[in-house]
Amino acid sequence: MDYATSLYLTGAEIGLSISGLVLLLVSAWGGARVTRLVTILAAAALFGAAIFTGHLFTELSVPAAGDAFGGLYRADDFSSFAKILIYLAVIACLMITPKYLAANGIYRSEYPILLLFGAVGMSMMVSAVDLITLYIGLELSSLSSYVLASFARDDVRSSEAGLKYFILGALASGILLYGMSLIYGFAGTTDYAAIRLAFIGGIETGALFGIVFVLAGLAFKIAAVPFHMWTPDVYEGAPTPVTAFFASAPKVAAVAILMRIALEPFADHVDSWRQIVVFAALASIVVGALGAIGQDSLKRLLAYSSINNVGFILIGLATATQLGTSAMMTYLVIYVVMTLGSFTALLMLRAEDGRPFETFSDIAGLATRKPAIAWCLLLLMFSLAGIPPLFGFWAKFVVFRAAVEADLIALAAIGIAASVIGAFYYLKFVKVMFFDEAEGSVVKTSPIGQWIVLILAGIIVSPLGYFLNGLLDAWSSDAAASLFYLV
Repeated sequence: MDYATSLYLTGAEIGLSISGLVLLLVSAWGGARVTRLVTILAAAALFGAAIFTGHLFTELSVPAAGDAFGGLYRADDFSSFAKILIYLAVIACLMITPKYLAANGIYRSEYPILLLFGAVGMSMMVSAVDLITLYIGLELSSLSSYVLASFARDDVRSSEAGLKYFILGALASGILLYGMSLIYGFAGTTDYAAIRLAFIGGIETGALFGIVFVLAGLAFKIAAVPFHMWTPDVYEGAPTPVTAFFASAPKVAAVAILMRIALEPFADHVDSWRQIVVFAALASIVVGALGAIGQDSLKRLLAYSSINNVGFILIGLATATQLGTSAMMTYLVIYVVMTLGSFTALLMLRAEDGRPFETFSDIAGLATRKPAIAWCLLLLMFSLAGIPPLFGFWAKFVVFRAAVEADLIALAAIGIAASVIGAFYYLKFVKVMFFDEAEGSVVKTSPIGQWIVLILAGIIVSPLGYFLNGLLDAWSSDAAASLFYLV
């Protein structure tokens, strides 16, 4: 494939990279007064990248999906689906950010630029079909995330969150690299298709250890048990808009690369990694549910909710089927909407002195003080719990259906039973907001960007979200098919 075609297929990443570099110069010359302009232009660049990627999504059929730069990068329906979701999630994060950061005196133009470069790294990750490309994209995304976690540099908790994330992230990267080196040592290549051919006759013990280490490194990125220990501390310590970002876009990218690396180079050896995924899925569901029960911090509770949801997503991967993969993509879309809506609601709740609401006592009686936000939170919490007829129920349903059709009935049954535990702490939100006595007051004004994200999230997770089912199922099926067309 010639360079012109390679440059075309990587147009979204190139466009975002150029935009980031230009905005970096604008930021350096303009200083603090151009921060809002830089934010708007970054959102516009991401929207343009989403439009371009959507064009590829509709134009590239599975056989026509192109490998760029000698097989280091692939533009297909799977990567396009994940990228569009990532770009839209980052745009939503930019929309809900300015008021919060400005109120805390930390609204600087570096913030949208870091999100922009993080999006470039995540784009490379989901399109990577070579271990080297995967690692480069992963590190580009991670470096942005480390800085974002400690963006409130005068806040001890934010600095601590950034340091913890950096140390544990470096450890996970080392584990991942060690696994990659083992795979390369036994396969003699870093290309996914060539790795699959190298192991077609069977997989050696050393290569199996490589798979285990790679899965362990990626489990850290998606905050799956037992590599979840950083999540509650980082989510609580980082600024809330950053936490919303961590819980959405990077999660999509990490799950996507986990799916690609499991279902492309190691598609012929499902039994070698399925038991690891099954353990991580069940452990994440149980630990996420039980860990959230005793939490008083709203952000820590949502961190454990994120761990819990990762467990349900991994059930789809354990099936190793096209239906399971499609279910994972559907779940990711609904999960991102629910997560962004939940964190946006938290951003909108502030005391008169500007202090953000952080505990359950802060939101006591919220229904009488801010009924619109309280009702939106009710929809989001019930949807996260998987209570019908809300759209979150459909996310869990498609995953469990895929597990049953793959004859993983025990896994589905345990997952369904464990999901009941999670309903407890979601219902606690509703109980405190609607039945406890109100304490204090909240700021009456919220920026239009936060209202747009919250209302859209509330509409999508409501029963009205089922009108999107036809398109969502079709897009998810197309994305999943691109991982299985060689099978």
